[in-house]
Amino acid sequence: MSGVNPAGTRAATRPDDGVPGLNEQIAGQLRAAGLDPVAVAALAAAALTEDLAGGIDVTTAATVPDGARGEADVVARSAGVVAGLPVAAAVFWLASPSEPVTCTERAADGGGVAAGQPVLTVAGPISTLLTAERTALNLLCHLAGIATLTRRWVDAVTGTRAQIRDTRKTTPGLRALEKYAVRCGGGVNHRMSLSDAALIKDNHVAAAGSVGAAFTAVRAQAPGLALEVECDTLEQVAEALTAGADLILLDNFTVADMTAAVRLADGRALLEASGGLTLSGARAVAQTGVDYLAVGALTHSAPALDFGLDLRQPG
Repeated sequence: MSGVNPAGTRAATRPDDGVPGLNEQIAGQLRAAGLDPVAVAALAAAALTEDLAGGIDVTTAATVPDGARGEADVVARSAGVVAGLPVAAAVFWLASPSEPVTCTERAADGGGVAAGQPVLTVAGPISTLLTAERTALNLLCHLAGIATLTRRWVDAVTGTRAQIRDTRKTTPGLRALEKYAVRCGGGVNHRMSLSDAALIKDNHVAAAGSVGAAFTAVRAQAPGLALEVECDTLEQVAEALTAGADLILLDNFTVADMTAAVRLADGRALLEASGGLTLSGARAVAQTGVDYLAVGALTHSAPALDFGLDLRQPG
């Protein structure tokens, strides 16, 4: 397992990195995860600032002797899928501007974890470890919860052609991290923003007058952009296919109507099931032959996976 800061010293950030406060190893891990180190550092710093609210950690300042150093394990309290270890490491690192914190991974993002298993060991000033504890755990618990729920959906459709896909129903400011957690769970990402793909929904159809008119207008505005059309009926699916849609979203279709839509499309467009999907019914939906199941619950309703910090002091 690779350590985030195995040397225990604060490595200099490369001049071209532009990642205030982060060492190159953590920044590199975040990049490898498809995350922007600058954005993660800013989020972690804002979260720490929110916890301190311009003051100090009163309890820690009163109970921890000056200069005391120790080591702690971040431990899973229940089984699940890990996501967010480099994000948690960034929090611990940024919380210690004057003395280094060593962070060593004991698990890997995307991997399974058992209850009682350590996933990260941190060592440094005890005051820093305790002050950063809840901020780091909040992010880790949330992201691992998303990854764990995603894995359940992925497992439910194993053996079919369908993939589990997220939506833009994300927590404001946390989209990149939450969609990363979906990837850790084995899901795939839908568009990250309104500008990187087009999705014609019912209100766009109402504004344009028809599915075909909306499709033509978007194609004229952004000819090379990925374009998905939301359809409420099989008639609209036929209209979208005639217009040349590459991807069609089947909104609140019954399993029988999804099956009919798959036959109607006959491979001419990818099909995505959305609306009212449940984990217990996921396999039946996947077996209709759709290509994606869009699941907003992955990011807006995933329960946290519980982790705790267990402190050890030198004897």
